Amino acid sequence: MPKQAYNGPLERVTDYCWRIPKSYKPEMRVDGLIYAGEALIDQVRSDQAPDQVANVATLPGIQLASLAMPDIHWGYGFTIGGVCATDPEEGGVISPGGVGYDINCGVRLVRSRLHYDDIQSHLAPLVDELFKNVPTGVGRGGRYSFSHAELRELMGQGPRWLQGRGLAVDRDIEHTEARGCLDGARPDLVSDRALQRGANQCGTLGSGNHFLEVQAVDEIFDARAAEVMGLTEGMVCVMIHSGSRGLGYQVCDDALRALRGVPEKYGINLPDRQLACAPVNSPEGTKYLGAMRAAANYAWCNRQLLMWQAREVFETIFGETWQDLGMDLIYDVAHNIAKFEQHRIEGVDKSVWVHRKGATRAFPPHHDETPDEYKEIGQPVLIPGDMGRASWVLVGQPGSMEQTFGTTCHGAGRQMSRAAAVRHAKGRRIDRELADKGVIARARSWKGLAEEQPDAYKNVDLVVDTVHHAGLSKRVARMRPLGVIKG
Repeated sequence: MPKQAYNGPLERVTDYCWRIPKSYKPEMRVDGLIYAGEALIDQVRSDQAPDQVANVATLPGIQLASLAMPDIHWGYGFTIGGVCATDPEEGGVISPGGVGYDINCGVRLVRSRLHYDDIQSHLAPLVDELFKNVPTGVGRGGRYSFSHAELRELMGQGPRWLQGRGLAVDRDIEHTEARGCLDGARPDLVSDRALQRGANQCGTLGSGNHFLEVQAVDEIFDARAAEVMGLTEGMVCVMIHSGSRGLGYQVCDDALRALRGVPEKYGINLPDRQLACAPVNSPEGTKYLGAMRAAANYAWCNRQLLMWQAREVFETIFGETWQDLGMDLIYDVAHNIAKFEQHRIEGVDKSVWVHRKGATRAFPPHHDETPDEYKEIGQPVLIPGDMGRASWVLVGQPGSMEQTFGTTCHGAGRQMSRAAAVRHAKGRRIDRELADKGVIARARSWKGLAEEQPDAYKNVDLVVDTVHHAGLSKRVARMRPLGVIKG
């Protein structure tokens, strides 16, 4: 990860938005816009992520601006926290770097009728049982194994396929973004190597920043929205963060190999080869989109099975069914995905491909794609923080449609590379430090916890403060971590 600071232009637009003018690089077609409060802007400048925002602004067919959220940090091609919309009618492209290797990495939140007071004496055995029964770790498989034919059906239908096997209910699907299934998925375009990698990884957390966390609602900021979502102070919830595992990684890797030389074929000059892309309507672009959608559906199935296993653990510990425990899905959101959406851009209604890489959809009240239950308050937005501080529940606001193609941040955002975090943790016991804060942490290795220590991340409260005041999404509830399992 490049550590040299960004020294290019960054002009204040508002207290929470900064501009990289398109005059910065001759190839830029639009400005770059970075959302960050004053308390975060020095961190934004600390690496070359703003330069990546400028590079994305050179892509054919890009609309309005190249955007970045306050959890911005350097990534492959696109910055993490990057947002870009391209119009196929204007030669718009699709870029795997704008989705990322972990296709449809995302978050879901499950509520319960349990209160923190009810689980204090059960917390340690609960976390231990979750760690024992929910597979975590690099490359680790789980209890669910699917043949290649079954995987293709799963990728074509999403969690509906699991419902037919008694592993999902209607509410789970209705409260998942896109109902857990992108139309146009082409499982037949997913390679055998990807299928091999994904055969026994559906229902597994993986490693890195993925987690399953037991939380309590710490504070309510919007009583009406919290009531609609069924959230009350002290309520115990479960947050799950994972994606498409080895299958999605392989789909991205296959696409990047297939796109070598493709930009040149279509006369596209790129400032960074990691922005490899193809026109949306080209054979190469169509192939990637079909496989990407299939991997996205796999990821929704992965989180569905992770939730199902968590429900089973709660049943074991508390001796009641998950239904009696009130373990209903509040919502599931993707934050590494590209979707074809309708947006009004500079007064004109357009159909565009919105790349969201480390960025979360945040549709406002009364949007057609918001579940009926949430029509009056807006789409729930789930923002994980770090193991030692907090996570957040927000709702989408009209400002997101006006400014960011219906998008907000996706997390706290790293401020320290994994290697730097390991160096920073030398001689320390991160699990004991977390225990001193009242958080029980279980991981496969010391290194796994060291890489994901709280110091490695920005303060999520500052990130959320930015998107709240910028009008992209509104604070609803702050969640306090109680216990976490990681790879």
